[in-house]
Amino acid sequence: MAHRALIVIDVQMDYFPGGRWPLDGMEAAADNAARLIATARSRSELIVHVRHEFPDPDAPFFAPGSQGAEIHPKVRPIEGEPLVLKRRINAFRDTDLKGILDRAGIEEVVVAGAMSNMCIDAAARAAADFGYSVTVVHDACAARGLEFGGVEVPAGQVHAAYMASLGFAYARMRSTDEFLAAGH
Repeated sequence: MAHRALIVIDVQMDYFPGGRWPLDGMEAAADNAARLIATARSRSELIVHVRHEFPDPDAPFFAPGSQGAEIHPKVRPIEGEPLVLKRRINAFRDTDLKGILDRAGIEEVVVAGAMSNMCIDAAARAAADFGYSVTVVHDACAARGLEFGGVEVPAGQVHAAYMASLGFAYARMRSTDEFLAAGH
């Protein structure tokens, strides 16, 4: 079996109801991410937590030192689990994420978190480009509706478009139930 790591990206307070940038389906995504974490812990697999914090205190969300930038209690790391602080969309850029994975001999990464169309997309593509086998657990991810050129794109469509795109050439797509049922 390949050496596998679970990467949980940006499951932070500002993305939840009452936060500064709530995402559709974030509660359910966090519940599924918590299930993935529990299983990975029971198997002593590497779990890497990624937390985004913008450098500007006037950021629209994830402001430095704010409660909104904190990892949600459902998925908080425990002692010994690496926590990567990122300031950019791609969790690999200007962080030690790749070093953490490589030092542990990781060959396969499982990605969960938020936002589907930004940080999940960037991390999954980068991981594939670095040569890791990538699985995205799609129902452990969440998105927010977008607007472009006067066209409103609902969150569900944003999420589906990005998952379909990643699933085409970058990652295997699995639901939490499918992933866990497959013995992962």
